[in-house]
Amino acid sequence: MRNKRNSPFALIPYYVWIALFVIAPIILVAYYSLLDLNGNFTIANYQNFFTGVYLKMTLSSFWYAFLITLFSLLVSYPAAYLITKTKHKQLWLILIIIPSWINLLLKTYAFIGIFGMSGPINSFLKTIGIPQQQILFTDFSFVFVAVYIFIPFMILPIFNSLDKLNPALIYAARDLGASRLTTFRRVILPLTMNGVKSGIQAVFIPALSLFMITRLIAGNRVITLGTAIEQQFLVTQNWGMGSTIAVFLILFMFIIMLFTGQKEKGATQYGKAK
Repeated sequence: MRNKRNSPFALIPYYVWIALFVIAPIILVAYYSLLDLNGNFTIANYQNFFTGVYLKMTLSSFWYAFLITLFSLLVSYPAAYLITKTKHKQLWLILIIIPSWINLLLKTYAFIGIFGMSGPINSFLKTIGIPQQQILFTDFSFVFVAVYIFIPFMILPIFNSLDKLNPALIYAARDLGASRLTTFRRVILPLTMNGVKSGIQAVFIPALSLFMITRLIAGNRVITLGTAIEQQFLVTQNWGMGSTIAVFLILFMFIIMLFTGQKEKGATQYGKAK
């Protein structure tokens, strides 16, 4: 029985899946990136990517992805820490995860109603004597909605790291005279950095390729790499340029994964192993 489980043939379905749904699409995208509108081979698409328009769009995508990731982290880390201190932490975690089960399009349209001129926010402002504000189709609304959507994906890995943290290490730091801030900076944060990096990876990478929220919430005021790919494929019908942007997006994702990924050192379990 053990020999059958360790048989290399057991991995064939996995290799077939990877080949068909990961490697083949990447090769197909790379192939189309070398074609012009007439189907001829060219490197003009790559030359065009390094022009001012696409470089500005790329920098804009990274800037908004950075803001979304930063605000998600600032909200998620304290929230995850507080959840680990509660009595029913699994229940609170489920309550945070449940909104991620709702369809993204439904949540986006809900925020359109909330931020609209006739929405509850503007109605409240009107009752306290403040004129109606254009909240929808702004950078603020785009970042706010994106942060709301990505918060569960940031909280989960951070919560797991904090939950596995050996409390004996914190008690030892406090016994040695470390303040709460020093304990957090020198003990808690370094030992939960794997969770932080996983959360950054789970938020920053998809934030680079957002396109539906940019249309519905930002009103195309925000142009990301995902929006550019959609426009090249569906509007201008320039599959070559759209594929070129997708190639660079894939490269950016791999680079981010290399920087944010690291091996588990097992430091959090040291005290338990003792």
